[in-house]
Amino acid sequence: MRKKLPEILVTGGAGFIGSAFVRLAARKGHRVVVVDKLTYAGDMQRLKDVQGEFIFYKADICDKTKIGMIFKKEKPESVVNFAAESHVDRSILDASPFIRTNIQGTQVLLGASRQQRVHRFIHISTDEVYGDIEKGAFNEDSPFKPSSPYAASKASSDLLIQSYIRTFGFPAIIVRPSNNYGPWQYPEKLIPRAIMRVLKNEKVPVYAKGENVREWLYVEDCVEGIYRIVQKGKAGEAYNLGSAREKKNIEVVGLILKALKADKGLIEFVKDRPGHDIRYRLNSQKLFNETGWKPKIRFEDGIKLTVAWNLAHKGWLFGKYKEITQLYSRR
Repeated sequence: MRKKLPEILVTGGAGFIGSAFVRLAARKGHRVVVVDKLTYAGDMQRLKDVQGEFIFYKADICDKTKIGMIFKKEKPESVVNFAAESHVDRSILDASPFIRTNIQGTQVLLGASRQQRVHRFIHISTDEVYGDIEKGAFNEDSPFKPSSPYAASKASSDLLIQSYIRTFGFPAIIVRPSNNYGPWQYPEKLIPRAIMRVLKNEKVPVYAKGENVREWLYVEDCVEGIYRIVQKGKAGEAYNLGSAREKKNIEVVGLILKALKADKGLIEFVKDRPGHDIRYRLNSQKLFNETGWKPKIRFEDGIKLTVAWNLAHKGWLFGKYKEITQLYSRR
């Protein structure tokens, strides 16, 4: 008889990274509860492969009454919080939703988790809380120096969680992943947006000269790392979750053009965004040492997989691209 695995409640479970985690946890045999507001970035299509293997609640994590009801009914053993406003450019246009969801929403989840005596609370943060670094890499004790309202809201939620750990002995773990990419990513982010633009034979906008460097992590590698932390991570700790694979933005776009056999003339350099971080790099040795996790997918292979997936799902990609156009036209 198969051993019953602990229940996991996943917020933001219809989002890009959250849905990948739900698919993984469901396939491993966990009873999974998904909570998602289904904003523009949430999509239940991402969960069609595990349909019937999870319980779903449409809810805003800022809704204290509804979240409390869900926690009381489901009594989850572990919570993994992916729910967040996450697009830097949007936070520059209007920071209000980021402050509300990423800070107030986190506080509501902490309150409900404490009341129901959750055994483990995994909070998904970001490498952007550290700001940028020209040389070397950030470790988990590096000071926060966020550059955007988005990063500041995530740093604030990290600090709030740290205060709960210190004050209440709350069993939280903070995870700070590097830039994710892969199937089902909403095309407001660099890689799917570039693929979309090339498929439409439109210019691919690249900020400044494309010299900004990011550490890229394939989404399935990322959620494997998070799952290891759910299993083996130490309460009260923070873990960097990176790939050690750096690329300049212009190199990333170049690989996409190559995979699609497109001309580099499609690249269009545009005015840099305010406060644009020059480089991110994480030291993830703590995670490697304590859980044994390491990424499997080389970036060049991950780009090929991502391009192939988007080619096979052009209907979804084109539909989301239309949504983006409509959203930004209203601003």
